Amino acid sequence: MSAPAGLADWLQLTLAPGIGGETQRRLLAAFGPAPAVFAAGHSALAAVIGSAATQRLLTSDSAAAVAAALAWREGGDDRHIVVLGDADYPQALLEIADPPTLLYVRGRLELLNRPALAIVGSRNATPAGEKTAEQFAAALAGAGLSIVSGLALGIDGAAHRGALAAGGDTLAFIGTGIDRLYPARNHALASAIAEQGAIVSEYPLGTPPLPANFPRRNRLIAGIARGVLVVEAAVESGSLITARLAGEQGREVFAIPGSIHSPQARGCHQLLRQGAKLVETANDVLEELAWHVHIPTRKGPVTAEAADADEQRLLAALGHGPCALDALAQSSGLTAERLSVILLQLELAGRVASLPGGRYQRLPET
Repeated sequence: MSAPAGLADWLQLTLAPGIGGETQRRLLAAFGPAPAVFAAGHSALAAVIGSAATQRLLTSDSAAAVAAALAWREGGDDRHIVVLGDADYPQALLEIADPPTLLYVRGRLELLNRPALAIVGSRNATPAGEKTAEQFAAALAGAGLSIVSGLALGIDGAAHRGALAAGGDTLAFIGTGIDRLYPARNHALASAIAEQGAIVSEYPLGTPPLPANFPRRNRLIAGIARGVLVVEAAVESGSLITARLAGEQGREVFAIPGSIHSPQARGCHQLLRQGAKLVETANDVLEELAWHVHIPTRKGPVTAEAADADEQRLLAALGHGPCALDALAQSSGLTAERLSVILLQLELAGRVASLPGGRYQRLPET
């Protein structure tokens, strides 16, 4: 898979130190696509962004990072790099104040331009909150909306799991490089999302989980979706940042009320006082969005017969003792990605338990 013309220049533009998104957009507005930026010459560039920034842009040694990004992209058909102006670039993000110049994507590229709803909430969610997020995600994904979240523990992970279990689409916007998954406990979930949905990052390869990246990442979760549903959230939380950004970007904001005694409900109650739509059922969201149930045609679906056969192979390989994912892959003959999808479905159905250390155990039939 060869790189599109000019991709190295786009990478150079985004990887040059000290050249942030605003400066990148000024250059693109003045000169056109990235190759034209680098063809403009020092004087022309300096007239737009100043001599110091021009010097950083033209002299930064980003060759190794550019080569690494191109090599990552060549590593599989599910790896993509999209830039402003590409047909595959998410058009919804063009409506926000600071769209990313470049996105790294692993998974199904077409999901970037499918109608979506974000579901977010507390990392320290209650079991009831996680169950609610799973149920809403499953229902809304079943109605044809892609479920967007941030791959965090708690509500985010539950939303992704619910969409996957329903056979729906889900996108995870992460605050690290696309080659670094955080938190590590969601590794199996990320593998399933990469197979059935998509993982998206604006950060260069190797970017660690820096605290400042996650609130910034939230603008993309809010921006790509038609609305944001907050399931559980404390008053001071990233979920409320996402909801605020959604409102500023003209998206709908929904919140599920909870007990007045629960700290995890206070953020939702604050949103409701500020005008968020109160939600009790998935239909409340669909009606507000004027969304009619639509199941998009999917490429290469797994048939019901094949899915059932894979499930039986997994259960036979699992037996009744704890088993690691690698051992399951070897004994069942299924890929790790396919195993992750089936295990999530079985876990939601109460037939398999996830144990510490990345192991799984079959539960007795009731």
